[in-house]
Amino acid sequence: MKTVKGYIERKSMLYKTGVEYGDYTMNHVLGCSHGCKYPCYAFMMAKRFGKVTSYEGWLEPYLVSNTLEILDREIPRLKSKIKSVQLCFTTDPFMYGYDEIKKMSLAAIKKLNDAGIKCTVLTKGLLPAELADYSKDNEYGITLISLNEAYRERIEPGAASYQDRLAALKALHDSGRKTWVSVEPYPTPNLIEQDLNQILGMIAFTDKIIFGRTNYSKEISAYTPHRAFYNERAELVIAFCKERNIQSHIKDGTLRETKK
Repeated sequence: MKTVKGYIERKSMLYKTGVEYGDYTMNHVLGCSHGCKYPCYAFMMAKRFGKVTSYEGWLEPYLVSNTLEILDREIPRLKSKIKSVQLCFTTDPFMYGYDEIKKMSLAAIKKLNDAGIKCTVLTKGLLPAELADYSKDNEYGITLISLNEAYRERIEPGAASYQDRLAALKALHDSGRKTWVSVEPYPTPNLIEQDLNQILGMIAFTDKIIFGRTNYSKEISAYTPHRAFYNERAELVIAFCKERNIQSHIKDGTLRETKK
């Protein structure tokens, strides 16, 4: 089991997010050991604003020690405004191998649920089986952009294996909990040749699929037909979900007009 680099304190925790499918969010960890190389927007922003100085520093997470105390103050004040709280947009609530982060995330979710607040979770780690005992309103998700472990080791080096992520998600689904999958940022063929149908087939059990393109990458821009590629894949996801009565959401900027 891994241990966090250290502890920090913050003055606030819950805030309104600008992410298109989000409401409120919380980020109770600074950094992420998964080390995603898409590139990672969270890391780029943290470096830009001086929260970390290097990729290596980003890989060593700091836990916000006063997370639960802040929630005790903010929940009564914000409860009437909150539709849901997402864990997390700039870190991972179930960072692979970090039991201390897992325990804090579970405690935060329980505190929010006890106040009648729904939580939405997204991870590249393993969703704990204990979540089956939490609110039935919660939604539990994983990121899955491939089934190729060699690609995962290159692009998401510190994250859980795709197979293990899927197994944990399926267990929660089978327990009657709401589940979803984020197929984002989906890579273009110059990064990896793969069949999106195979990925969709593996997640056909879930309740919702979000699909989105890769951004901030020179390699994607170098792939000339990337607009047509993402248009075709987005339409495939929409058709797949419609046929199976699965909710779908195509991220802004994924469907675009192609140049004539």
